[in-house]
This record gives sequence, structure tokens and C-alpha cells, in this order.
Amino acid sequence: MALTSEATTIWKGTLFEGSGDVTLDSSGLATFPVNWKARSEGVANMTNPEEMLAAAHSSCFSMALSLALAQAGHPAESIQTTAAVTFEAGKGVLGSHLLVSARVPGITEEEFEAFADGAKQNCPISQALAIPITIEAELA
Repeated sequence: MALTSEATTIWKGTLFEGSGDVTLDSSGLATFPVNWKARSEGVANMTNPEEMLAAAHSSCFSMALSLALAQAGHPAESIQTTAAVTFEAGKGVLGSHLLVSARVPGITEEEFEAFADGAKQNCPISQALAIPITIEAELA
């Protein structure tokens, strides 16, 4: 069964002077303020699309790695993943760097690196970074 997750952004104003709020509709867990300065200058107390992409990538990767390890008979005690998504104005998203530390009894560093590389390739968010995007647009 497919699950569709939704988030809504309400933006007011121009790109440089405006701001918006992103609401996690599916879970109802949070609303986050966003603006251009958070995206281009790293202003505190605001988020940006790349930070949200980093959150999605780090959590998805951790889940994919956890699954791969458990299926191979090596359940992880813990996995910590930081995704660093780089954005440059005029160029867009340049990449996502995953920094992973895990506690997995009974495997070597080489085996762990192979599991991590496989999880990087098979994580749905890693794969989604090249998916087709569809749109429905209407003028209100």
C-alpha cells in the first residue's frame, strides 16, 4: 500500500523580503517558519528547504541502513546520521553528504562500509533526488 505524505507552505511577499510557514500536514506535528535569509545566510530560528531535505535524507538513510543490517543478521544498537545538504543561490542543491556513526556488534569496518554504501543507494530519499516531478497549478 502506498502512503502519501503532505506538507503545505504558505508564502507571503517577495522572495527576498517575504516569508512563509511550512506545515507538516500528514502528521500535524509542526509548523516551521521559512524565509530567504534562512536559506542564503543561515539565519537562526528559521528553517529552509535544504534543512528539511537533510532531515528527510538522514532519517531515511538511517532506516534503510537499519533494515539492511537487521536482514543480514546484524541488528544495529544505534545509528546516528547527519545529512549535510549544500545549496548555492543560482546553482541550487549541490549535494548531500551523509556522516554516519553506528554501533553494530559483530561486523568489521569494511562490512559496515559496504552496508552503508548499499543503504545510500537504496534509501528512497537518495533515489527520489532524481524522480520526475508532476504539478497541478491554478490561479486563485
